[in-house]
Amino acid sequence: MNPIAACATPTLRRQSWALGLLALLLFCAGVYQQPVIGFDSRFVLFAQEMLRHGPGFFPTTYGQPYADYSSASTLLIYLFSLPFGRVTCLSAWLPTALASATIVGLVYRLLAPYSRTWALLSIALLLLSTTFITETRAVSLDQMLAAVALAVFYLGYAHDHFAAPRRLGLVFALLALGFAIRGPIGLVIPTGMLGSYYLLGGQWRRLLVFGFCALVLLLACIGLLLGLARLSGGPAFVQEVIRMQFLGRMDGSEGSSGLLYYFSSSLGNYALAYPLAILAWIGVLLAGRAEPGPALKLLRLCTAAGLLVMIGLSIPQAKKARYLLPMLPMAAIVAAYPFQARQGRALAWLRVAIQGLWLLLPGLLIVGLLLVRRKFPGQLTDLSVPLAILGLLQVAALVMLARPRQRAVGLAYTAVLAVWSAYIGVFEPVQRQLYDTQAFSLAAQRLINEAPAPVVLHAMGKDAKAIKFMVNLDQDLQPLFTERPEALAALSGPAWVVMDQSDLAALKGTPLAALKPVLSGRFDKNDYLMLHLPGPAQP
Repeated sequence: MNPIAACATPTLRRQSWALGLLALLLFCAGVYQQPVIGFDSRFVLFAQEMLRHGPGFFPTTYGQPYADYSSASTLLIYLFSLPFGRVTCLSAWLPTALASATIVGLVYRLLAPYSRTWALLSIALLLLSTTFITETRAVSLDQMLAAVALAVFYLGYAHDHFAAPRRLGLVFALLALGFAIRGPIGLVIPTGMLGSYYLLGGQWRRLLVFGFCALVLLLACIGLLLGLARLSGGPAFVQEVIRMQFLGRMDGSEGSSGLLYYFSSSLGNYALAYPLAILAWIGVLLAGRAEPGPALKLLRLCTAAGLLVMIGLSIPQAKKARYLLPMLPMAAIVAAYPFQARQGRALAWLRVAIQGLWLLLPGLLIVGLLLVRRKFPGQLTDLSVPLAILGLLQVAALVMLARPRQRAVGLAYTAVLAVWSAYIGVFEPVQRQLYDTQAFSLAAQRLINEAPAPVVLHAMGKDAKAIKFMVNLDQDLQPLFTERPEALAALSGPAWVVMDQSDLAALKGTPLAALKPVLSGRFDKNDYLMLHLPGPAQP
């Protein structure tokens, strides 16, 4: 297949759009009525406050601008929430789901001109990777950045190999979008990925010109960001933005990990794609030297882009698994390469092993669910539907063994459906029951509305569990925050006090210790309670 001719066909474009749409439907399945938990609470609260008070340059919590992000991602959630009149899980997750669907379409557009099988299996390995699954079904700025980075890489590659227009204006618009979504790292990562492509291609002039223009754009974006920060909160807020978006990530004050953290932790966090990509390259090297065709050259370019992301992100002290998402499409492409390259015994054995894993996955998930039910009997009361779906998928996988031409793709996508059905149908509901904050928060709000008084959130962290309480309220609230028992004991009523039950023992000997909780319940996998501190007695 001529890659240039293949890329230009309307059929390929329609196929990439259709795959992206199917992926979007999968990513959004069963989302609408889910309660908000975990890290999503922060972004949902941002959007809730934006719906109440209108857009600004930075998102807000408790009515104050939040320094760690610009309002670009919140604005997307806000726009998707307008038709509903409120923020739902669907409107909150939709920007991420669209980004993930874009990645699916771009991977297909990049690989299908060489081999549709390679493209489809790369997408399958992408969909089977753990961090991709969890981040797609969440609010994930890093997944949005991954889509931006892959789009920038694709535009550079397509210009040289598929006779596509150069579209430099779109490239720099995407770089600016990356900065708006993720700050400086959102511009640096896609710049580095396209720069690695120019470097390996020996395009020195393009590399220097593109690098210089990207640097100018970065400085302009930083200047604009700090200018908007000054308008939003004055000089003190500017310093907070510098600390949180620049210095905090570099010096480790936002958390730190070892230099090789990404290279080791990704064996689990980015399985199946990352470990299989390592094995694929071992197979390529064992196969010996071969004349590098277009597919092998693309493999090297994708490897270089992925490695650059891993090495570049290893320099800052602050490291989190989700930061590495821009690397994942490249790892998936490398991991599926054994089905494109036919030479070499090691690659042949790897193809058999990968297909064997796909074949067994539905059955392994059945066994896993039966074992997990023993640990969570209260949450997993009825597994009949998920087990039936997995059983049917296991039968379908066995049928695929008898169809050599469809075997690899058929096994891959039965595995994809098995993993996603188990995740959506079992894992997510259990997770949301265990980490639920909605039931307790709504019950607390009803009591507060019946007898209005100041609300005190004790030892909940203004940017931690307090956010998970606030996100469930349908109104603005300016709570008081206390961290030490002495500060809480010094309060005068009337007041409502929300706290972890385990912190009650530290109040022994104070008037609060003698109060009977007016509300008790589970909150974010802990036992929480609410006390009502009465006002002074009337004469």
